[in-house]
Amino acid sequence: MEAEVEASQTLAYQRALRERLAELRQEHLDLAASIEALGAMPVPDQLTIARLKRRKLALKDEITRLDDEILPDIIA
Repeated sequence: MEAEVEASQTLAYQRALRERLAELRQEHLDLAASIEALGAMPVPDQLTIARLKRRKLALKDEITRLDDEILPDIIA
């Protein structure tokens, strides 16, 4: 019985990680589009672009961390 509860909690945790990962990937894509749009302006706001790029990089790091948590590297 205890093993079933633990397995259920693990599945719920994995599902939550995958949902969070999907949200982060979408936000990463949205930031990429925003950065591209701002860069295409006649006078791009370099400070805003730099802030968005830093946020995009932070998202990339978090995406990598979650990917590793979901599918850890196993050295055989």
